[in-house]
Amino acid sequence: MMAENSEIPIIWQDDHLLVINKPAGLLALADGYNSSLPHVKTALPAHLGPLWIVHRLDRFTSGVMVLARNASVHRQLNTQFQDRKVKKVYIALVEGVPDWEQKVCTQPLRENMGRKHRTIVDQLHGKPSVTRLKVLERFPGCSLIEANPETGRRHQVRAHLACEGFPIACDNLYGSGLNIFQAVDWAAMDQVGMQILERPGLHALSIEFIHPETGKPSHFDAGYPGDFTLTLKLLRGNNPAS
Repeated sequence: MMAENSEIPIIWQDDHLLVINKPAGLLALADGYNSSLPHVKTALPAHLGPLWIVHRLDRFTSGVMVLARNASVHRQLNTQFQDRKVKKVYIALVEGVPDWEQKVCTQPLRENMGRKHRTIVDQLHGKPSVTRLKVLERFPGCSLIEANPETGRRHQVRAHLACEGFPIACDNLYGSGLNIFQAVDWAAMDQVGMQILERPGLHALSIEFIHPETGKPSHFDAGYPGDFTLTLKLLRGNNPAS
């Protein structure tokens, strides 16, 4: 069943699961240094009751995120993640234009390194990590890429894309951090009063797993967010108002 509207778009809810479309800028978990910052569980309606975070998204990554509504479901979903039985699809707007159509990145990753807590490639101490990449569209100076992470390292998609030489656009931790969309029609954007992409261009598009109670495959899709949609329209040379 689809749920009623709330501050966070709810894609699906039943007695066992809650699937949301997390907005960019909202923390998935409470901040360890500033507990007053809003996060997913504080932004959701209180009547939903206790919720368990199954997996996290970076603060400025938008998209589909799953929460459990009891401890048993939480354990079962965690097991599916650990066993790599969960299929995740991300879309990323990246700097640069690959000369390949598909690639599997298997560089081992080591998390929380240095003052900025980056994830880095470390051949000696890194953990096995796999991300499948596919080019969806090419534009002058940037590209739209689908990423399918098979492991769940922190910042995995961001780190693997940067390792391949195509960091996520507007990502100041793994890329230049600059707004690279010089080719877009800024005048057209201003006319419709919409927001072009200004945060790291990563969105969790969909997720698929076995429902812990029904045993059936369950697929949930968050769709493209508004800033992605507008930016892609402008990159394609289309009228954003159409």
